[in-house]
Amino acid sequence: MASGRSDIEGGSSDPDVHKSRKAFVPLENNPEVMSRLLHQLGLSSKLAFHDVFSIDDQDLLAFVPRPAYALLLVFPVSDTYETFRRKEDADKDEYSGSGKGEEVMWFKQTIRNACGLIGLLHGVSNGEATNFIEPSSDLSTLLKSAIPLQPIARADLLYESQALESAHQSAAALGDSTAPSAEDKIDLHYVCFVKSSNSHLWELDGRRKGPIDRGMLAAGDDVLSEEALNIGVRSFLKREEEVGGGELRFSLIALGPSLD
Repeated sequence: MASGRSDIEGGSSDPDVHKSRKAFVPLENNPEVMSRLLHQLGLSSKLAFHDVFSIDDQDLLAFVPRPAYALLLVFPVSDTYETFRRKEDADKDEYSGSGKGEEVMWFKQTIRNACGLIGLLHGVSNGEATNFIEPSSDLSTLLKSAIPLQPIARADLLYESQALESAHQSAAALGDSTAPSAEDKIDLHYVCFVKSSNSHLWELDGRRKGPIDRGMLAAGDDVLSEEALNIGVRSFLKREEEVGGGELRFSLIALGPSLD
């Protein structure tokens, strides 16, 4: 499985953030670091992130506290993934949703080396996880301000948020690995899977054209249920495995009840 710190960056001809935009020090792919950042912003300590060591071994999967409200997939962006992304996005319009009628809240990434942060925000701003945000916290204020905004204005809100930048800076200094420079090129990327209030599994990625509906889930399914894994993470892994070409590097982190 992949480990370390993650993000990607590029120029104006691709979906990645332009080098003229500000950059954050990448977050370590570490559930304690992720939890610390969101708790600082205002997520209740009743929720935390946990490593998912297997999606096929039921004994290992049983160690993950349930229900799982969000699942973060961390992986190096391969040629296979980029080919699939371009094909799937080719006929899609840029997402323009906003307001309380949105089934999911989606954030376009406009800060370099912030894909981990965007993934975390996707995880806590959708589905039942929103019920665990402390009232009047920085996170609550940020998300309430984001609801009525369309994607570009919503991205600008994140870009200008001092509370978000401060919490990210504090979290980026934590972890087991040496923090890279904010200007370093990092090859790992985050995608977040959440279950909406309408029981659909959504794939949320700030470098895509918008949120992607992967299909219907049963009322009792969470994002680590068999169906959610089949139409989400396993579909991704199957594409990569079919092409082959070396080690399949990825890791998974789930948002669920805290063990404390």
